[in-house]
Amino acid sequence: MERAASATHNSIRPLDNLSSETGYAATLYIDDKLHEECGVFGVWAPDEDVARLTYFGLYALQHRGQESAGIATTDGETLMLRTRMGLVSTAFDEESLSGLKGHAAIGHTRYSTTGSSRLCNAQPLRLDDPNLGWLALAHNGNVTNAEPLHAELAAEGVNFETTSDSEVIGKLAIASHGANWVTKYRRAMSRLTGAYSLALLTPTHLLAIRDPMAIRPLCIGRLPSGGWVVSSESCALMTVGAHFIREVEAGEIVIIGAEGLTSYADLPKAEQALCVFEYIYFARPDSVINKVSLYTARQNMGRELAREHPAEADIVIGVPDSATPAAIGYSLQSGIPYTEGLIKNRYIGRTFIQPDQHLRERGIGLKFNPLPEVLSGKRVIVVDDSIVRGTTTKPIVELLRRSGATEVHVRIHSPAMSHPCYLGVDTARREELIAHRMSVEEIARHIGADSLGYLSLPGLFSAVGQGGDQLCSGCFTGNYPVPVQMEFATDHKLAMEYVGEDKPPAPPRRLELDVDQVEMDLDRIPVGADH
Repeated sequence: MERAASATHNSIRPLDNLSSETGYAATLYIDDKLHEECGVFGVWAPDEDVARLTYFGLYALQHRGQESAGIATTDGETLMLRTRMGLVSTAFDEESLSGLKGHAAIGHTRYSTTGSSRLCNAQPLRLDDPNLGWLALAHNGNVTNAEPLHAELAAEGVNFETTSDSEVIGKLAIASHGANWVTKYRRAMSRLTGAYSLALLTPTHLLAIRDPMAIRPLCIGRLPSGGWVVSSESCALMTVGAHFIREVEAGEIVIIGAEGLTSYADLPKAEQALCVFEYIYFARPDSVINKVSLYTARQNMGRELAREHPAEADIVIGVPDSATPAAIGYSLQSGIPYTEGLIKNRYIGRTFIQPDQHLRERGIGLKFNPLPEVLSGKRVIVVDDSIVRGTTTKPIVELLRRSGATEVHVRIHSPAMSHPCYLGVDTARREELIAHRMSVEEIARHIGADSLGYLSLPGLFSAVGQGGDQLCSGCFTGNYPVPVQMEFATDHKLAMEYVGEDKPPAPPRRLELDVDQVEMDLDRIPVGADH
């Protein structure tokens, strides 16, 4: 059972619709998928209903997080902020949106990776600087040195109201020297290690920041009215009628206001390490990242998979919805017909209502219904994006056999996941990962498949059209683009729930660059007057 927050976090707000026993969201997970942590969205458009645009932007990014949602707006003076647990559609209605006025907004939809699923950790967060005034922050990613930074700041008297690494980013920026937010965040970036794509809101400006390795996606769009949009994915730009301009570059700070868009990219260049799972699973197939269509990339993964692991079969099916493009690619390459064999109940995967024992025993049957008339008497190739623990794949194989499949050949359009992720993806511990404990043949026997094939790492890179030196594939290889502290790696999600309690904080670990490398020309920064 997760522990309650530390008593030092005495300003945490009361929670709604949460477990009375723990104070945490009582969420049912039926699947065995990786869970992305967040989606961020921002709008600067004086002639638009920015709250409504942000709502629909978050709606398009709902796949990136379903635990909480929030929107912050400003009219040039006041910050208006609403955060709620649950989906975007349940967090906002017409009345609440009508109260979020202004010319600019940011929004956030969250799946927790550092900090538990609590309302106090919902974003955007409000932060207050004694000289610059308020700022709202929305964060996608995971800062791997957040715990020692938290301990260092707390020792200096900084008060924390949440247990997330996102507040550490903001409080570190406030504690950094600088006459404006750009200088402060640039200095903070020299101390941060890990993944962060940020949307920030001041009374007069919208800011977008991406970490020097560009681990998580972030892009810029333009509305027909002339307004600007920033988003975790390009699919949300299309939803609100904006056209794609470009991606936020690695280590770049983008500032948008009445004077237009200004870019600052003064940090030393680092090796690029975009998370390869954005291509495999996380991002929507209608998004484009690094000029690569995700639908096309996933279809290419299926083609590569068919070349590497052919099988004699009658039909190819995909586990909906994420594996559908790869299943189509496998079919096109192999010449074996593609068809639907599983129908997904898209509203059962995450619920705040706990099932009774009978429904728990039904397990995967809550999420998928098979089509026996399609499967009966057939040799089936079933394509999926990944196997984490194996707790979903085995029931799917059993479901297909009960529906009459004579053979079931499982094909995975990613390599075997044998290591956890510490950069913004909620994965199992290493000892829980089935590929860490078993060989491919052992996994095939465990899940009851006639055969099992994973896409190779070179095949994945070929399908994506990106070199391995430009992507983070640590969950497959154990080679991460940043150092991972072992204490953080042991239980990183709740690491800061215990600060000041019975687990001593990790010693501060400074990761500063020479300040001359990140010093800014204050005269050319247009946000110095954000008071």
